[in-house]
Amino acid sequence: MIPHPDSRPARRAALTALLTTSVLLTACSSGGGSGSSNDSGRARSGGTLTFAVGSDAGCVDPQQVASNDTVYSLRQIVDSLTDQDPGTGRIVPWLAKSWDISPDTTTFTFHLRSGVTFSDGTPLTAQVVKDNFDAVPKLGALGGLAQGYLSGVESTSVVGPLTVRVKFKQPNAQFLQATSTFSLGIESSASVKRSPQQKCSRGIAGSGPFTLKQYVQNQSITLAKRADYDWGSSLWTKKGAAYLDKLVFKVVPEAGVRTGSLQSGQVDAISSVGKADEAALKGAHVDLLRRANPGNVFHLGLNNSRPLLKDVKVRQAILFAIDRQQIVDAVFPTGTQPATSILAHTTPDYADLGPELAHDAARAKSLLDSAGWKTGSDGIRTKNGGRLRLSVTWFANAATNQPALELIQQQLKAVGIDVVLEERQITQFAPTLQSGDFDAVWGNLTRADPDILRSQYSTRLANFYHLPASPLDSLLTQQAATTDAAKRKQLVGQAQRLIVQNAYVVPVVELQTQLGVAKKVHGLGLEASSRIQLHDTWIG
Repeated sequence: MIPHPDSRPARRAALTALLTTSVLLTACSSGGGSGSSNDSGRARSGGTLTFAVGSDAGCVDPQQVASNDTVYSLRQIVDSLTDQDPGTGRIVPWLAKSWDISPDTTTFTFHLRSGVTFSDGTPLTAQVVKDNFDAVPKLGALGGLAQGYLSGVESTSVVGPLTVRVKFKQPNAQFLQATSTFSLGIESSASVKRSPQQKCSRGIAGSGPFTLKQYVQNQSITLAKRADYDWGSSLWTKKGAAYLDKLVFKVVPEAGVRTGSLQSGQVDAISSVGKADEAALKGAHVDLLRRANPGNVFHLGLNNSRPLLKDVKVRQAILFAIDRQQIVDAVFPTGTQPATSILAHTTPDYADLGPELAHDAARAKSLLDSAGWKTGSDGIRTKNGGRLRLSVTWFANAATNQPALELIQQQLKAVGIDVVLEERQITQFAPTLQSGDFDAVWGNLTRADPDILRSQYSTRLANFYHLPASPLDSLLTQQAATTDAAKRKQLVGQAQRLIVQNAYVVPVVELQTQLGVAKKVHGLGLEASSRIQLHDTWIG
């Protein structure tokens, strides 16, 4: 077994390089640093932080949500076995004080901290971790992220009261990083026993620095400090309980209203600051906190089982018809980059495929010509009496979604593709993917590990986009299993190329988290996946 911390530096360094790879993320704000820029002065306990977000996922179970607006609050109520340094990608202790990994990365043994309790008063034990990891796969598509991280588990066993062992059927290099995510945040055994629907509506008991006090769907999530909290991540500055007494996350769908509320002091921070509001906020005693998100970029997730989209030429035509730079310049916040792969450039093992995603309307038209689609009198192509029409489903959880898609609609129309935009509530995201009743879905998914490709595009897992079985499956399986960092990078690069070249999905633009934070707020940090961490945050 390979222990951590380890006295064998060469072996540990090789594994760390494999599991976290090289360059991860950079963070900046209008004043610099990874937290709110004005961090001078003496930290004070007490007070309420009010944070305005654009949407509500309709669920308060961290293991079942993926939308950042809801993750922001729920991340505060659960701790994870490990944490990930946002600057280096290094995996560090949290609920687990140390761990051992077998040389073939099939077996992970975690040694838990003593004295940890959940908000329902029960203690953290190895049995609780086993209960969580045994239950997560049963969530299925409702817990797509968490379920994907645990796919291939052979057994989770209790070795001792505070020692738990997770064994996989095959090598699983991504798992250590997965244990740092909110999706595998540990919940009390009583919470685990509830049905997925009960957890969504009633919430769960976590061991985090805050507890869920009230949830009003589509209105607010209110959290309260745990005064007895004393087992924070090794990355946090403050020991013991958090500074803030209370957190209120208000759902404010209109971007302009969120901006006005921050300017007037009605709220202390807001999510999803758009380009149009940047100048006004900079002049209103507000810091802009920015961080590029790793993982899947914003893309059109094409349903490859649809008759229209089974044709690779049609999918490639969509890919080449999109002018990514125009969309970035017109819609997205300062610093946003157009997609140059299905992975963001801040993701470990990202491969730059920019030339293969270059805008080329002439090539798009040529592909459609060769596929038998002829331009009609209104500019829209037809074939065998049918129009070349594509429905794109989108969700109102970011102010940039609609204007970005309206530009894509115009760009695709210019090559003869009729796009219909269908808005749905964010609560319908998972049901939409489960049903398969869509042509294309607009979205992204954040994770600081390239295994996100496997969880999204392997036909051996959920396969929401109905990709056909192909060599991509083998590449995705191999990259998750290899213990050779260089080989994993090569496999991940090949997988990205297959996804882009076959246009299984169409990458468009990277997600950059941009928050507006009042200058009186100090220490508001962004973790490795660019979500907020509020334990060290204070107001003064």
